[in-house]
Amino acid sequence: MEIKRVFDILEKLKAYSPKGDILNAKENKQWVSYSVEDFINNVNYVSAALLSLGLREGDNVAIMSGNLPQWNFVDYGSQQVAMPTAPIYPTINNDDLKFILNHCEAKIIFISDKAVLKKLVTLEKELPHLKHVISFNKIEGVKHFSEFLESGKQNQSPNEINAIKNKIIETDLLTILYTSGTTGTPKGVMISHFNLMSNVTICQNIAPFTNHWRALSFLPLNHVYERFLNTLYLFHGVSIYYAESIETIGDNCREISPQIFVAVPRVLERVLERISSAGEKLTGARKKIFDWSFSLAERYEHLGKNGPWYELQRKICDVMVYKKWRAAIGGKIVAVASGGAALNPRLDRIFSCAKINLLQGYGLTETCVAISVNRFEFNRRKFGTVGVVVENSEVKIAEEDGEILMKGPSLMMGYYKNEEATREVIDKDGWFHTGDIGVIEGGFLKITDRKKEIFKNSAGKYISPIAIENKLKESKYIEQCMVIGEGQKFASAIIIPSLANFKEYCEMHAIQWSDNNTMFEQEELKKIIAEHVKKVNSSLAAFEQLKRYQLINDVWGIETGEITPKLSLRRKVIAEKNKAVIAKIFSVGD
Repeated sequence: MEIKRVFDILEKLKAYSPKGDILNAKENKQWVSYSVEDFINNVNYVSAALLSLGLREGDNVAIMSGNLPQWNFVDYGSQQVAMPTAPIYPTINNDDLKFILNHCEAKIIFISDKAVLKKLVTLEKELPHLKHVISFNKIEGVKHFSEFLESGKQNQSPNEINAIKNKIIETDLLTILYTSGTTGTPKGVMISHFNLMSNVTICQNIAPFTNHWRALSFLPLNHVYERFLNTLYLFHGVSIYYAESIETIGDNCREISPQIFVAVPRVLERVLERISSAGEKLTGARKKIFDWSFSLAERYEHLGKNGPWYELQRKICDVMVYKKWRAAIGGKIVAVASGGAALNPRLDRIFSCAKINLLQGYGLTETCVAISVNRFEFNRRKFGTVGVVVENSEVKIAEEDGEILMKGPSLMMGYYKNEEATREVIDKDGWFHTGDIGVIEGGFLKITDRKKEIFKNSAGKYISPIAIENKLKESKYIEQCMVIGEGQKFASAIIIPSLANFKEYCEMHAIQWSDNNTMFEQEELKKIIAEHVKKVNSSLAAFEQLKRYQLINDVWGIETGEITPKLSLRRKVIAEKNKAVIAKIFSVGD
């Protein structure tokens, strides 16, 4: 059946995948499953309850919660009565929260816990439009979601709901996704049913989906990337299991044995760090076998390009090492979708060699995810690229500066209440200016820089900080870093060591420490990082090399404002907070 509106997926599920575990999450440490029938019933209750509160078509519904089945109930229940959703990150700062709720004039918000409620209470007098707060978890003094659903049961209005559904067309507004940009106030990206479904339809075969698959979900549903994959899973009847937290991913994978999950590169980096740490603890023959398998994986190429001798070694390593890696994530993994940031090719090679297929794609909130994607077929995958452009979109590279320009059905309707900002990114010919610099090589799109983040040194040489930062983060002893040097004689960096990984090193080498501060001051840590910086410098042009760097004992976070919810650096914020550090770095000429 043809699906033009997102909520039409429910009818497809009912007809073709009436399974008992379409949506799943833990409650009191036990997995609780919702069937397709449960899903549809709860969606209808949400629709009826919203109408019973006096909300009407065109009213915006805010959701500020982690990933839950209930998130979907609200999303789809709002959709089918023409009430666009405005999802909000639970970790958002108060200023941005106030702006979003007032900008979209949300009359109702669904929240997850006391921490979110505390933010709302603080802003209560500054939110004139907000009338209703519903909590998914039980919070004293706040209407619980079960009460809200009960009001929908008691006020069922199928005729009214169906009348509204029948009026909704594919080009109608589905959701407003507020960007968590590195600068300025959030912009509300307007996504229609058509935008999202065109991308779901064109990407439906990026992996060999079946309705017997299970997916683990842990990236925020309010981010366009996970929202898209969530819709794609439901489109195929894939059972979705929502992880308890990012810290429980390994445990949850082993519990449910998923065929697919979605990750950002930093999550995959941490997985590899744990694998590497486990290997370092081995001794004798087992250590030699591990090191051999690791070295082999770093040289992997698709389609048997390394030759038969390499493939024989790979089979041996698979039996002895790689299968254990797959077992650690449930043993049935078919594909891992990677997005949100550039994936280090080394990481891609290692996991692909171990038959953990990473499918890296590229897109923005404004393009409703995929502009390009590496497909499951080996001949449509290439390391160091973000894949081939999706069939229903156009991409060209701007001649003047190499910026990636895009046209296609997934391109947003525009920015909510901000025509000026819309005109700034979509030119008169309809091309969307992504802000990314790239090239197309052999049909594959490759991202080389972020236009706004490239800086120029005092000699007029352009430096791409992201490329250098990715090389730095290949060391498991570097947690975070930012390359600096705009207008300066040389490039430098602020580096935050991974004390959690260095702690293991200290324990293995009998290095004494009492707390994080004493660990941070260890000369061995400084030596390890110095050696890695030297290695990175050897691969860079002279003007790109880091002449100096400064270690800081800190952690950049979302709530403290240094990084966005999708883990991008807010460079101006970091620079402002580390003015003294930066001044020290550049205080002496070189």
